Amino acid sequence: MEEQLNYYSHKLEFEIDSWDLYESVSRGDKVIVIDARSHEAYLNEHIQNAINLPHREMTNETTSHLDKSMLYVTYCDGIGCNASTKGALNMTKLGFRVKELIGGLEWWKRDKYPTEGILSELDQPKSCGC
Repeated sequence: MEEQLNYYSHKLEFEIDSWDLYESVSRGDKVIVIDARSHEAYLNEHIQNAINLPHREMTNETTSHLDKSMLYVTYCDGIGCNASTKGALNMTKLGFRVKELIGGLEWWKRDKYPTEGILSELDQPKSCGC
């Protein structure tokens, strides 16, 4: 029983679902949402108010303006994409507190939370842009 308690407690330290993220952002918690996909994918559609920082571009220089007291939540397209995992790993290596959004943009949209971007109102297939 204790092993299971530790496992699930530990798991929740590293991931967040769309409902919890939406509630946290709505309350004004110290959370920054990072779209870890390419600039093009971000411009096409992204979680409302998310910043774009592609996982391949995460360095001390590109993150120097970010507040390390905040919680950063990385996301990508969804289950078939691992940019959020790569982004979470990179941000952690750079000393940030990070969680990964379960299901990414696809599950965010499935739960009917707001998105922004060129394709946010169009129903067109999109590439993850990792």
